[in-house]
Amino acid sequence: MAENEKIVLSDKSVIPTDDFIFSVIGERKVHWIRIMKYLSENYPDASGSWNYYNDGKQWLFKFVHKKKTVFWAALLTGAFRITFYLGNKADSIIENSDLPVSIKEEFKSAKRYGQIRPVTFIVRDDADVDNVLKMIVLKSNIK
Repeated sequence: MAENEKIVLSDKSVIPTDDFIFSVIGERKVHWIRIMKYLSENYPDASGSWNYYNDGKQWLFKFVHKKKTVFWAALLTGAFRITFYLGNKADSIIENSDLPVSIKEEFKSAKRYGQIRPVTFIVRDDADVDNVLKMIVLKSNIK
């Protein structure tokens, strides 16, 4: 894990509030807000929540749409990470998408956990947000 990927929500007693989240991600606040606004506008029947997970000893944000977990988010110092877990049905969808080649390659070579593989984004700029939004649509459309 790189230095900027240090887990910052490891204290079970510190519940993530917007103010705390923004204090951790700093100027990346605009990207978090953009993603959350997109979700509320395009997936009004979906929900997201922060939960503390003892196995990883950290708080994670879980976004769920129609009982399906779309992604997991974690805060990093000065950024945040969003991870999508995708099954084999996603292979052709990812390959035929307009996602950057680097993301497609990451997915192809990602370590498998049973039938699923992760695609992770460290959100630092507008291009990262654009790719996260594309992945949200792709993941939501996988049956």
